[in-house]
Amino acid sequence: MFFDKPFQEVTFDDVVAFCKKKVPEGKQLDYKYILPKNHEKFAKVIASFANALGGLIIVGVQDDKNDMPHPPFNGIAYHEKLRNTIEDIIKVYIDPVVFVDINICVNKTGDRMFVLIQIPQSNLTPHLVGKLKRAYIRTGQSSRPETIVHPEKLPWLLDHRKKSERLRHILYDKAESHFENYLKTMTVSAAGEVVCTLSLSPYYPDEPLISYKKLPTLIERCATHAPYGVMANPELPLQPVQDGAAVISNQRGIYKMTEFNAYGLLMNKQIVSSEEMVNGHAASTIRIENLAKNMVLFFTTARKFLTQLNVGGSLYFRLKMTNTRARRALFKTHRATVLEDYLRMDRTFSPDELQRDLPRTIETLLHEIAWSLGLQIPQEELHHLLTQLMKEIHE
Repeated sequence: MFFDKPFQEVTFDDVVAFCKKKVPEGKQLDYKYILPKNHEKFAKVIASFANALGGLIIVGVQDDKNDMPHPPFNGIAYHEKLRNTIEDIIKVYIDPVVFVDINICVNKTGDRMFVLIQIPQSNLTPHLVGKLKRAYIRTGQSSRPETIVHPEKLPWLLDHRKKSERLRHILYDKAESHFENYLKTMTVSAAGEVVCTLSLSPYYPDEPLISYKKLPTLIERCATHAPYGVMANPELPLQPVQDGAAVISNQRGIYKMTEFNAYGLLMNKQIVSSEEMVNGHAASTIRIENLAKNMVLFFTTARKFLTQLNVGGSLYFRLKMTNTRARRALFKTHRATVLEDYLRMDRTFSPDELQRDLPRTIETLLHEIAWSLGLQIPQEELHHLLTQLMKEIHE
């Protein structure tokens, strides 16, 4: 948001350099020299950011009468339990809990630190504070940086979020059309084939998070390799599109596209059906093993991409699978005929689920996909498969 690097990579020296720029407090920035003794007051600041546009609190910096950082920029004495204190304040005083990112930036001698608290724009608003359950929003005004509002009277915020949701739909639809247009240019049709679409984006996209000119370098850093496949292979040519770039291939007759958008959308589309012999008869099949491989590659790539863009808020995931009816779904010895015409799954994830619990996240999704395709697969079989696939990833 304020630093040109992933949030957890920001250092003590980076904070000092930022403070020297004299960026004033505002709707998305707050300075605190020390953690206030009034914990409910501090919780109010966090909740007000979450209820509005999100923001950043820097603990260890004094501000002057113009709300600008005031030197010296030495931080505060190192305190190893400050992170736990902040997390406890959020749990005790804010309902529902706000999920924040905390970065403890320690100096080279290990005795001073800044504490960065990144609060995402929340999709669980309103977050209420204290025993009186009051809702606050961040105004950015020096006299009243936070103000009480009735939970139902947030029209400007609701309007902003509706615009973000519309933008998210526009970005998604445009990315989908690029794959269809590519197939047309190749005089190839996906009619009758099972096409799987995986997408992940910020819940409330607002503005480009990176210049489109920097995307080629970023895509190369985010490419994911494994013995069973590559996501966003940097050896393939990039196809520029509006606000983004796509890696498109038809290697071994498998048509697929992975698009990266400057607003934070990542989409992968590919044909996942194939013809093979089942019980001595030719059948159009969907193999769960192949879906698992693609999902591991996709989510691992997405994790790197969104980390580099410093996306801290909720993430919107969608899976679509078309033309599934009457296909044969296969997993090892498990077989089923699909009754659904198509599949669609929409989920909300936190960045933490991608960073710390990615295997479980994929396993849960894959089990539901298999069930929807008619397969009753024991959870431990999928767990074993995904454990092996994750081990083979070269990030």
